[in-house]
This record gives sequence, structure tokens and C-alpha cells, in this order.
Amino acid sequence: MHRKLLEVLADPVTGEPLRLDGDCGEDEIWEAVLIAPSGAQYLIERGIPRFVPSESYSASFGLQWNRFATVQLDSVTGASYSRDRFDAEVPWGAEIQDAWVVDAGCGSGRFAEVAADYGAEVIAVDLSGAVEAVQSNFSRRPNIHVIQADLRQLPIRRDAITFLYSIGVLQHTPNPLEATRALINCLPSGGRFAFTIYGRRPWTRLYGKYWWRPITTRVPAARLLAAIERAMPVLFPTTSLLFAIPVVGKLFRFVVPVANYVERRAVLPRWIRYREAILDTFDMLAPEYDQPVRRQEVEAALTPLAKDIVFESALPVVVNGTKR
Repeated sequence: MHRKLLEVLADPVTGEPLRLDGDCGEDEIWEAVLIAPSGAQYLIERGIPRFVPSESYSASFGLQWNRFATVQLDSVTGASYSRDRFDAEVPWGAEIQDAWVVDAGCGSGRFAEVAADYGAEVIAVDLSGAVEAVQSNFSRRPNIHVIQADLRQLPIRRDAITFLYSIGVLQHTPNPLEATRALINCLPSGGRFAFTIYGRRPWTRLYGKYWWRPITTRVPAARLLAAIERAMPVLFPTTSLLFAIPVVGKLFRFVVPVANYVERRAVLPRWIRYREAILDTFDMLAPEYDQPVRRQEVEAALTPLAKDIVFESALPVVVNGTKR
């Protein structure tokens, strides 16, 4: 943890400022304790402030992002999929330079890397052990700060941050709309947010992964991942053929719960697409929660708290706005 992060941290329950226990001396703090005026204590372990006792329902994400820590990083793949998606779903661009920006549900840090490239001071937050992957990936980047915390109780001073985004995460929380409201309430008046959440249509539950999830979510995550890895030598070439068929390929993608992005063949080498297929297939089948939402539900949740709300898409729900 870089010492300057202390300026924006707060007790997640009371909002009180935190202090370091003793004088750590250096700018980079690897092992210490944060103490609130109430007496609550939070450990800094391996350079990461920890505000939750365990991964809770998010353990499968800790497993996948530590196993596939660099698969989706533009700096590793040489492609621009993460930057392109960030630019399409987060409408701020160069405005975030030098600002504190929260990446709520950072995974292994694919979007934190993009925001940091824009010059932001990025606070990458995740409930899961994925924070270890972010720390490993970006420990040499002084403007990426990693926190393990619950998105519903961010340990950040409300007046300290100007921007907050969450891309492809909130549907994996116990109550996506409640989590959305909690994140907006962490912003000051005038703070700006951007969310991307799985969208729901009448036919969404017919999607192939929802046929299998009642079974796969009961399988221990490590065992499920091992099974997917064993099956992928057959699944990957098979779906590479099926998904590429004009018109009918879309039906196969809807029915077969394998994440094979055949449209990326001209850009990414096969080994990266193969590992991404394992990663995202596991991502479809393992999480305890997968709760798509309707645009109307999100709009009803946001309207009392926000203004200038813009929906860029309904499937998925891509929305941005400003805290009232």
C-alpha cells in the first residue's frame, strides 16, 4: 500500500478516518495495522489493506483471477479489447487524469490498467482473493492501489473520490440493485459513475449456462475448473467450428455454455483464446450468484440518487450518470 492511499481510506462501517499503528517509515507499506477511532482494526497484508475477513461468496473469482491473472490484460495480449470496452462503457476518458477513481470489482485489473494509463489514481477493489493478482500484476505502478473490501461497504471517504465504475460485476452480488445503490452512496454530490450489468430479457434464462448452473454451482470451484480444463481440448476445436457457422453459429453460442470468441481469431493467438475460453467458461458456471437485471429496474434504483442518467445499452445494461 502506498502511503498516499491513507488520505482516502475510512472505516467501512463508520466512515471515520484511519491511522497507521506506529510509524512504518516508508512510502510503501507491506505489513501494518489500520486503526479507526472506534478501535476497529484492519490488517495490511502483503501490501493490501484487508477490510473483510474472508472471500465469502466470491471465492471462485479469487481462484480464476489468480490462475488466469494476465489473460485479459492488453499489455500482455497486445490487443485493445479492455481499452475498447472501457472507452465504450465509461464515458470520461482523459477527464480522470490525476483524479481518484474506484474500480469496483476489479478482477485481475484489466480495466484498472486502462484507467491508470489515463493518469488516474485507481483504487482497485475486490471482495475476492483476486486482489493478489492485481498486486502481482501492478505492484510497480504507483497509481494503482489495491483494497480487499465489500462493494456494499467501501472503506473510502465519501468526499475523496470523483469517479467510480463497475464493469460486469454487480450481477454476481447477492442483490445487484442494492449494491448499485450502495456504490452511488459512496460518491459525493456531483460524483460520476458508470455501471455495466448483465441484462435480462424474457428468454435470458434459456441461455445454455443457466441449464447447467444448478449443477455446477454445487461443485467445488477447484474441481469444476479442473473438469473444464480436461474437457477443453475437445470443446475448444468443436465450438470453434460450430460458432463460426453463419447465422446458425449464434444459436450454438446461445445453447452451448462455452466461451469461445471465434471472432478474435485474427487478432489473438490461439493459446490466449484457449486460456480465455477456460477462464470465461468457468466464469459462467462457477459464481454463486448470476442475476441479470432489467433496464427498468436499474432506472428505478438510480433515479432517487442520481441525475443525468444515460443508458447506452439495455443488454447488457450499460449506464452512467451523476450523484445528486
